[in-house]
Amino acid sequence: MAIKQLSETLINQIAAGEVIERPASAAKELIENALDAGATRIEIATAGGGKTLLRVTDNGSGMTPNDLELAVRRHCTSKLDDSLFDIRTLGFRGEALPSIGSVARLSITTRTVGATEGAVIAVTGGKTDPVRPSPANTGTVVEVRDLFFATPARLKFMKSEKAEAAAISEIVRRMAIAFPAVRFVLSGSDRSTLEFPATGDDRLARMAQVLGKDFRDNAIEIDATREDVGLTGFAGVPTYNRGNSLQQYVFVNGRPVQDKLLLSAIRAAYSETIPSGRYPVAVLSIALDPALVDVNVHPAKSDVRFRDPGLIRGLIIGAIREALTREGDRAATTGASGLMRAFRAESYRPQAPWTPETSPSRPMQFETVNGRFSEQPQASFAAFAAPSARTGAPSEREAAVAQQETPAPPSFPLGAVRAQLHENYIVAQTNDGLVIVDQHAAHERLVFEVMRTALHSRPVAAQALLIPEIVDLAEDDCDRLMAHAAEFARLGLAIERFGPGAIAVRETPAMLGEMDAVGLVRQLADELAEWDTANGLTSRLEYLAATMACHGSVRSGRRMRTEEMNALLRQMEATPGSGQCNHGRPTYIELKLSDIERLFGRS
Repeated sequence: MAIKQLSETLINQIAAGEVIERPASAAKELIENALDAGATRIEIATAGGGKTLLRVTDNGSGMTPNDLELAVRRHCTSKLDDSLFDIRTLGFRGEALPSIGSVARLSITTRTVGATEGAVIAVTGGKTDPVRPSPANTGTVVEVRDLFFATPARLKFMKSEKAEAAAISEIVRRMAIAFPAVRFVLSGSDRSTLEFPATGDDRLARMAQVLGKDFRDNAIEIDATREDVGLTGFAGVPTYNRGNSLQQYVFVNGRPVQDKLLLSAIRAAYSETIPSGRYPVAVLSIALDPALVDVNVHPAKSDVRFRDPGLIRGLIIGAIREALTREGDRAATTGASGLMRAFRAESYRPQAPWTPETSPSRPMQFETVNGRFSEQPQASFAAFAAPSARTGAPSEREAAVAQQETPAPPSFPLGAVRAQLHENYIVAQTNDGLVIVDQHAAHERLVFEVMRTALHSRPVAAQALLIPEIVDLAEDDCDRLMAHAAEFARLGLAIERFGPGAIAVRETPAMLGEMDAVGLVRQLADELAEWDTANGLTSRLEYLAATMACHGSVRSGRRMRTEEMNALLRQMEATPGSGQCNHGRPTYIELKLSDIERLFGRS
């Protein structure tokens, strides 16, 4: 079969298959061009989910007629010289506009600062009209109509108008977070408008616009540097989580990316603090020398490759964990909000007048804890207000002592105990509200942290295998495993080379008991090949420690003495990560006095 040169139109349509996947892809490219042009105001208008109309208007620098003519030709760009090692703009490939013009009806109207008139050019299905004079404001207006009309087969793969419009909205949100000094306005055919006013240097304010005001109250600032790579941004407290990963935003030198390495690092940083199936909320910006990152991996420019991926992954995990240790134990404000909504859901219902027939079938006993009254059906709480075990109501003398020893509103972060409810929930009073603690979840976390500290402070006990396990692997995998043999030995896994393409397992961690040593070694080899880390074994050991902690902690249904409960609160205050149990659920909920007053209509 003879080889022939493809036409320019067909070449552009092939390129459009990679660059312009859907209307949101076109919106992304056009918004990036506007930002590269220095725009401070960008307006996006859509119809039919962007398939019928997509218009992007900006107040950027605009283009001259000569520039406009080149802009719709492939591989013509003002953002790149002769090197791909110093890319400081969002766009640089010179493919977007010609690709769009090859599959849609494209028009570009533009005027530079100081020009007396503007210019317009039109491209329809790959056919370009000459540049013409046109009235225009300073900046550029790009209008795309009937996307994929020239390649109708692509239209069959489009989703509903609502889904395509939602994808464009997500693109605008990502760009808005990355550029808080730019005003974004998105309007659709349903007459709805999404607007993000400029916030200048206040990045958290822009994040609150996009993610909701609750994010501001539940975000922890991230600021870390390692080997000239900077990481800034905000990460949500673990109890402020979502059912999907859509609220995880990562930017590399200002470029929004959706890279598996980065998203995996965020997930790893929150391990043991978020329940399975839930996702953290985070906005992170990575700044590094452009020569250390390759943004030319894919035409869509959403993936990147780092020269040292292990450094980036370690920086993200370390910075987030340090921030969570520093102040991640506080309860999410949404917990109190949910509690408030639950109270309001059970609105007041008029009760029938009291009569002997409607009175409770059994008497209610009121006992005191630290001089405070609590309601305990058929049970005395006084037995747990002192170290000695006893039953029955406190004597008058004991009650008086309790009244005298009642402390003033405590200054401890988690307050002082006032009651235990349903043998599982501890109620404590703080200076400005109250705290409700799940005693089992809280103690489970404390036990786990003690076990994990012991796990990492000395080598793990190992058990020798009667017959060594031989694992056949690629020679490269064997080399990577042996490079970490000392680390594995500290964790109880003894390995040695068994020929050029095999590993012999001599010992395994005693804590794991009988285990699939072959499967573990293969998993470690795969992990090392991808990330060059070796935390798989550690994760397994910590998972076992978490299981043991769960079975060894204070159980639900156990009555605790006041001093025990106060000691539990003090331990929680001194233990990093105590705000969540090993399964990621919150260990306590805080309710401010102002919230309680609102429930009673006092504010």
